[in-house]
Amino acid sequence: MLATDYDEEFCLALDFNPVFIAALMNAGFLVMSVAFDDDDAEEEYILLPKLHLVRSVLLFPELHIKRSLRPHLSRYELRVDSDFDYILERCVEVHDDAWLTAPLRQAIREIRALPWLPVRPLSFGVYRDGILRAGEFGILAGRVYTSYSGYYDEDNAGSVQMVLTAKYLESLGMPFWDLGMPLDYKDDLGAANITPLQFVELFREGQL
Repeated sequence: MLATDYDEEFCLALDFNPVFIAALMNAGFLVMSVAFDDDDAEEEYILLPKLHLVRSVLLFPELHIKRSLRPHLSRYELRVDSDFDYILERCVEVHDDAWLTAPLRQAIREIRALPWLPVRPLSFGVYRDGILRAGEFGILAGRVYTSYSGYYDEDNAGSVQMVLTAKYLESLGMPFWDLGMPLDYKDDLGAANITPLQFVELFREGQL
C-alpha cells in the first residue's frame, strides 16, 4: 500500500479465519468489519483491514495528565486482562456493532485461544470498590499495544483508565501506544498524529 501511494485507508477481505486476521493485526492493520444485506440472501460480512491515513500514537514521555484528573487516579485499580469477554461485549452495548461485528468478535476470541499466534487480544479495566467502572480491549503485537474500543460507566473513569494503562504499558518498556483514529481526547492525552509511513516504521521497530 505504501509503495504504491494507495490513498485510501481500507482494504477488503472475506476471510474471517483467525490465523489470517492475526496476520493482518501483526502487520499493523486495525481490523474492522461490516455487515451488508442482500435482498435475496442472509446478512453477510466483510473484513475491512484499515491503515489510517493519520494515526494517533502516544509516546509515553508526552503523556499529559490533566490537573483535575490527578485526584481521581488513586481511587481506581487497574486490572490487566480481567473480564475480557465482558469488556468486549460492553463495548458493543455502548457503541453498537457497526464495525465490531459478531464474526469479528468470534475471531478475536479464537485468537485469544491460540497462544502460538503472533498477536494477543487483551483488556484493561479500572475498578472502584471492586466494581468495573471502565474498560477497553485491544491487540498486543510484539511490543506494541493497539486500542480497539473502550467504554466508561461513570465520569472520569475512562480518562483514569487511559492514564493508568499508559503508565502500565510504559512500565513494560513498550515504545509507544497505538491509539488508532485521531480524536480530541487522545490529543488531550498527549498523542501525536503521524503518517502511515511513520506509523509502519514505528510499528515494525516495536516488533523487534
